[in-house]
Amino acid sequence: MRADYDPLDRIGREPDALEAFYRDHVEAVQRFVARRVSDPHLAADLTADVFLAAVDGAATYDSRRGPVVAWLYGVGRNAIAAEARRRTRELLAVRRIEGRRLLDGAALARIEERLDAERESRRLHRAIAALPEEDRALLELVSLDGLSIADAARVLGVKPATARVRLHRSRARVTARLHEMGETPDRALPVEVRQ
Repeated sequence: MRADYDPLDRIGREPDALEAFYRDHVEAVQRFVARRVSDPHLAADLTADVFLAAVDGAATYDSRRGPVVAWLYGVGRNAIAAEARRRTRELLAVRRIEGRRLLDGAALARIEERLDAERESRRLHRAIAALPEEDRALLELVSLDGLSIADAARVLGVKPATARVRLHRSRARVTARLHEMGETPDRALPVEVRQ
């Protein structure tokens, strides 16, 4: 194979280029993976991952920096490292729950009750998230952080009168959005207005 051979350049343009690229390099990639992984199924999966990643990252290959097989080995190292990280996370998760008692019916019922209780909060958060950033920031400073309208206006660099109007409009929009979502508007924004 020529040193300036660039098979990845042809993959998008020639129908048989991907198959030729795979045939040219599959044994080298399989050997590379097999030297690092003992499970044959995992080795087959990682070999496929290497070729998928190579096709996705074909634009990053530069034939001036070395042969394509060396680049494939770099892609292979990344694929194997990603698999090792995934397995480590999986083992840590298993260890965290190992030996712990599974949820009983009462615990599951308490979780369902908590989810039901927080449903209104989730709706409110969705309605507030639909506001423009400046209006959402103002509403949060007053409603969540407890600032007066004047203090929130100073934080945002607007006049208090402007903040008061924007806050009124924001509350109206949130209430309308909650109404659209089937929420009762009068319970939606229990916010005390301070000057």
